Amino acid sequence: MSNSEIPTREDLVGRASEVAPLLGDHAAWSEENRRLHDKSVDALADAGVFRLRVPRRHGGYEADTRTLVDVATELGRADGSAAWTASVYWIPTWMTCLFPESVQDEVFSTPDVRVCGTLSPTGTATPADGGVVVNGKWGFITGAWHSQWQEVIAVLLDPNGEPAPIMALVPMSDLKIVDDWHTSGLKGTGSVSTVADNVFVPHDRVMPLGAVVQGSHASPANADSPIYRAPLLPVAAASSVGTVVGLAVAAQEAFFERLPGRKITYTAYDDQREAPLTHLQVGEASMKVDEARFHAHRLADLVDAKGVDGSPWSIEERALARADLGAVCRRAKEAVDIFATASGGSSIYSDVPIQRIRRDVDAVNLHALMHPNTNAELHGRVLCGLPPNTLYI
Repeated sequence: MSNSEIPTREDLVGRASEVAPLLGDHAAWSEENRRLHDKSVDALADAGVFRLRVPRRHGGYEADTRTLVDVATELGRADGSAAWTASVYWIPTWMTCLFPESVQDEVFSTPDVRVCGTLSPTGTATPADGGVVVNGKWGFITGAWHSQWQEVIAVLLDPNGEPAPIMALVPMSDLKIVDDWHTSGLKGTGSVSTVADNVFVPHDRVMPLGAVVQGSHASPANADSPIYRAPLLPVAAASSVGTVVGLAVAAQEAFFERLPGRKITYTAYDDQREAPLTHLQVGEASMKVDEARFHAHRLADLVDAKGVDGSPWSIEERALARADLGAVCRRAKEAVDIFATASGGSSIYSDVPIQRIRRDVDAVNLHALMHPNTNAELHGRVLCGLPPNTLYI
C-alpha cells in the first residue's frame, strides 16, 4: 500500500466521528446483551479502525499512537464499550507484528482481522514435538465474541529449564468461550473468559514474553518501522488512554446537553445554570477533562518520538508512561464524577447516558494496568531510585 493510500490522522478521526452516531444508537443493546452489536463491529471495520496497527504490506495503516488516542476519543464519546474494545484489539494486533512473517501472513490474511488477548499468565505450556501444548483459563478477554485469534500468556514448564512466561497466538476455534461477563461497567465489551484444553501451538506462533515486553522482534520486516520499535507496556498504555478521554468528553457533553432549563429541585434555582455551585462544578470538571487529554497526548507523543528516533527507553521514561496512563484515568474519573453528581436524580434512569459513562469509567479505573494508584506508586518508586517491582513496565 502506497503512502498516498494511507488515511491521515484527520481522515481516521473523521471516520470515527462519522460512525459515532451508529455506535451510540446500539450502546444500550450492547449493554443489555453484554457484547458489541454486530452492526457496531461492522461500522468499526468499515471505518478502518481494525487496520490501524496492521502493517502496510498487509493492507494496514501503521498508525502512530497519537492517532490511536484521537480515534478512540471520538469512539469513546459515543460508546465506551465500543471504544475500549477497539483499543484492546490494537494491542494484541501490534504484538502479532513481532512474530515471524509467516505468522503475520496467516493472521492478516483475514480482512479486518481481530485479535483479542491478555497480559495475564494464567495458563501453562509444556513442550511438544514442533511446539507447545497449552492449558489454562484467561479472564477479561475483551472482544472475544468477534475475534478470530487470541494472544495468550502461559508459563512454559520445561523440565530442562526454569519456568518462563511465553506468548502464543491461538485461533479462537481452538478455545472455549465461557460466558461469564456480568459486570457493572463496560458491559458491552463482552470481556468473557476463554479456556484452552490441550491446545497445540506450533513453535512459530510462540515467543518469550520477556522479548515481547522489550519489543524484540522475530519479524525483520517490521523491525525498522517506528510504530513497532517501542516496548510493549508504553504501547499498551498509549493504546488505551483515548477511550478514557472520550468518556470524560462524553460526560461533559451529556451534562451540557441536559443543562438548559433544568431546575435544582428543592431550591430557588429554576435554572441550574444560574447557580454558583454549577459554575464551580463545570469549571473544575472541564479543566480535568483538559488535563486528561494533556496526559494522553504527552504519553502518545513520547511513544511516537522514541519510535521515530529509535533511542533506547530509560527506566524513568517507562515509568512516566505508566504514570501518564494513571493520570488520564484519575483525571477522567474525577471529571465524570463531578458531571454525574451535578446531573440530578433523573440521571440515574437507564436512558440517560451519563450513568453508563460513570459506570464505564469506574470499570476502567479498576483495571490492573490502568489503576491510578498502582501507576503513581510505580512512578514514585522509580523516581526514588529503586528498581521497578514489576515486569510490566
